[in-house]
Order: sequence, then C-alpha cells, then structure tokens
Amino acid sequence: MEMVETNSIVQFLRWTGSKRWFVKNHLNKFLPPTFNNYHEPFLGGGAVFFFIRQNLVTTWKRKFYLSDTNNNLINVYEQVRDNVDDVIGTLNKFKNTKDDYYKIRAYSPRTAYVRAAKFIYLNRTSFNGIYRVNSNGEYNVPYGYRKNVDFVTVDALRNVSKLLKNTHLTSNNFDNSLKFIKKNDLVFLDPPYTVAHENNGFIEYNQKLFSWEDQEKLKEMVEKIKQKEAYFILTNASHKSIRELYKNTGKMTLLSRPSIIGGRTQTRGMYNEIIITNF
Repeated sequence: MEMVETNSIVQFLRWTGSKRWFVKNHLNKFLPPTFNNYHEPFLGGGAVFFFIRQNLVTTWKRKFYLSDTNNNLINVYEQVRDNVDDVIGTLNKFKNTKDDYYKIRAYSPRTAYVRAAKFIYLNRTSFNGIYRVNSNGEYNVPYGYRKNVDFVTVDALRNVSKLLKNTHLTSNNFDNSLKFIKKNDLVFLDPPYTVAHENNGFIEYNQKLFSWEDQEKLKEMVEKIKQKEAYFILTNASHKSIRELYKNTGKMTLLSRPSIIGGRTQTRGMYNEIIITNF
C-alpha cells in the first residue's frame, strides 16, 4: 500500500486514548498491502477510520463497519452523518460559559440530533475531554474553562459527515462485529486498556468498562478473525499479562507514546504500547 502523508488528520472529538499519535507516526507501517472492507468495533474518536476513509479508500467500493458500546457516542456519529445541519444549528444556540455548561449538562433532550449536539458541546468545553458517567449513567465531567474554543467547528463537522456516508454504525459489544468480517477484510481493535501498566492512572475507570475477562474474550475473537483469513491490527497495553495472553497470536511491536490522561499530572509522560498484527 502506498505511504500516505499524515499531516491532515481529521479532528472531530477529544477522546481519551485517541490513536491520533498512532495515525500520525506509525499507521502506515502496519497496514496490509491491500484489504477489502474495514471494521472498527471500539470506535471511540475514530482516528484510524477517518484517516483510512479520507486518504486510502476514497475511490474504492468498500464497506465500513463501525461500532462501540457507548450508545451516546454512536448517536453522535449517526446524527452528524444524517442530520449535520440540525446538529450545527443546535450547537450554534449554545454558549460557552460555566453556567450554560452545567445547564446543558443537566438537560435531557429527547431529539436525537439535539442529544448529539449536547455530547459534542460537552466534549469540546469540558475538562480534558474525558467521557465519564456516574452510577446513574449521567455525564459528570466538570467545566473545562476553555473560553476561546470553537465548539461548533462547522467545516470539520461537514467534512466528518461526508466521510461517514455509507458507513454501517451500531452500538454493540465488540464480538458482535464478527458476523460481518470476511476474508481479506481489515479489523482495527483498540480496546480500553485494563491492566496497570507503568502506573496508568486511568485504569480504575477502564476496568469497569473492559475487564480482564473481556480481554480474554477479545483474544478469542482475534483467533476467529485469523480463521476467517482476515487481517487485524490490535493495540494494547505493554504489560506481561497482555504479552502472555497474545503469545503466538501474531507479530508484536513495541511503541512509545506520550500520555496525558484525565488531567492528572502524575500520569503524564511516556508509555509503551504493543501493536499486534497477523500480516
């Protein structure tokens, strides 16, 4: 596959664990020479999908299967894809002040595109762009005091809307995507990291989202992907438990990345991750 410049990476949502660093510095080295359809069952901020969709398959007749367990996140993608003008119109009504932030955070809109606009607004104006909910499922991240931030980003949203056309979006557990995967497809797997590698301070929250049992279930999914003769790229924590779990699964590459997680200075620094592929 031809190497592609990574200077222009779509920036849509602020997302803890974003793979923008991977797209910018490493992705070209891990892509197979060619592939058919694309699957991403831990969509999150979607940095890898957006890069591939924008730069590599603009003229290919490929299908994109994107999913995440976060219903609110998938609603954002669906509404930006299908109703971007309504989302932008709603965002234009919001104001970036502390009082407005907490009013909007407490607001429970019924309309899907308004819920999407609320999500984007909170994501852009909150503290560090964290997505965190309480035991009742209510978003509880404080105001971020980002006074000059453009939380509407009209051009970016319209660009994202175009890139999302003809995508298959679902809110599902990751293993439900197996039924769509076929030979020579590419699957990008970026699960929440749930082992405490190098004092990762975000781990106690992620453990609730993705347990060790989920890691073992993901390993089983990877083996089934191999049986289907599809390609996979898996990112995970560089930890002995993960290396042992995926031993003999594929080629492992160690990469270092900067980390700023949850606004906690003691968790900022350089961290190692492993990339596992079967090609």
